[in-house]
Amino acid sequence: MREFWVVPAIDLMEGTVVRLRQGRFEEATRYARDPVGWARALVAAGARRLHVIDLDGARQGRPAHLSLLQRIAEAAGVPVQFGGGLRSLDTVRQALEAGASAVMLGTGALDPALVEPALAAWGAERIWAAIDVRGGRVVVSGWTQASEQSPAQLARRLYASGVRWALVTDAQADGTLSGLDPAAALAVAGEGLHVLAAGGVGSARDVEGLARLGLAGVVIGRALYEGRLTLPEAIAAARRATAASGGVT
Repeated sequence: MREFWVVPAIDLMEGTVVRLRQGRFEEATRYARDPVGWARALVAAGARRLHVIDLDGARQGRPAHLSLLQRIAEAAGVPVQFGGGLRSLDTVRQALEAGASAVMLGTGALDPALVEPALAAWGAERIWAAIDVRGGRVVVSGWTQASEQSPAQLARRLYASGVRWALVTDAQADGTLSGLDPAAALAVAGEGLHVLAAGGVGSARDVEGLARLGLAGVVIGRALYEGRLTLPEAIAAARRATAASGGVT
């Protein structure tokens, strides 16, 4: 019986919690000045893991908030998956030592010279891929550059390298609350990876629909920040869907 994770997002910029619209840094909305307090509140509301992204790190090419990651991980007491600017073995190691249960390689996922040694050192449970998609193509460098690869093509290569977990984000829908197009997530899952989907989730119906597709989980951001959806509502929606399909949350 499978588990479907409902994972709240904490996106960090300049030490605060923000959300971008469609990955655009110029369209950032600030929601909390205390990321650690926000993490505690999410856990109190039922979060069993957290999704933390260092947006400054993604833009500058190396993590900018490792000390804040450490404080969040210590305060939350639940697994924390972390990404943003992880483009070398040294920064991967630093993030894991700071308390990340797993790291997500975005731009770095395109580099076999990073992916393969990282998997050898820390294993597939801790080295994930972050596959961000816009217009049917993988986007990198904080979503500012499009690659020539489709999500399925990248997933196929990553699976052959030993990657088993991926976050797939619909960059075009991210932060819009308009609902998530699951096509890219399903394409990646079709290559054998366990997939968490993100980008555009705005309602309990969105969560329930994704949970019925056999994915590993969903990451939710703006909908929680703006009160469109509470974490208990999202978890309940996932439970309804997985119970109907014979799974668990």
